[in-house]
Amino acid sequence: MKHLALIMDGNRRWAKKQGLLSWRGHGKGVETVKRVIEFCIQKKIPYLSLFTFSIENFRRSPEELSFLFDLLALEAESNLEQFVRNGVRIQFVGDRSLFPAGILGSIERLEKATQHLATLHVSLLFCYGGQQEIVNGIKNVVRKVQAGLLTEDQISEDLFKDYLWTSGTPEPDLIIRTGGHHRLSNFLLYQAAYSELYFLDCLWPELETFHLEKALDQFELRQRNFGA
Repeated sequence: MKHLALIMDGNRRWAKKQGLLSWRGHGKGVETVKRVIEFCIQKKIPYLSLFTFSIENFRRSPEELSFLFDLLALEAESNLEQFVRNGVRIQFVGDRSLFPAGILGSIERLEKATQHLATLHVSLLFCYGGQQEIVNGIKNVVRKVQAGLLTEDQISEDLFKDYLWTSGTPEPDLIIRTGGHHRLSNFLLYQAAYSELYFLDCLWPELETFHLEKALDQFELRQRNFGA
């Protein structure tokens, strides 16, 4: 497997089960992120994508957004040394015009400090939406055509990938979603055309290594013929 992607669903429901404020589940969910990163390193999976924050998530309360962004900045700063030591490259993928100004410095420092690393490439899909990504890509292609830098005949599926926010990252082989819902929720819509899907009832903070092991075992048993 070259690319594992995960939809991290269930942080808030986990917190409510513990009698906590709903957004406190994000802190517990960070532990699961670290567990998944370690798993990918051990399994020599070179690409990992995590649905960290969707464009639709901006509808949440100001208190939750503030907690989430502060947590993201704190984790970016405190884990930088470990990422470098383990060869983990971190890249934030999404609509950068929406990135909160207060944490932009932390994001850029983390990306710059790890850009040369190659053991594991982690894409944090942040301020991301699959439909928005496709529309943005179309707009960029149209601009190139209007400027005379691209012709209609040159446009293909492979060329269009270069205009997506995920440009340079291979399509996910397997997409795992926790939380019990069986849908993609605007996650990697263009890239997931031939991805295998695996749904788990456990909430994101409850995800353990044995869940990942079982998902990989199931993936290996599936026959992928890509429409042939």
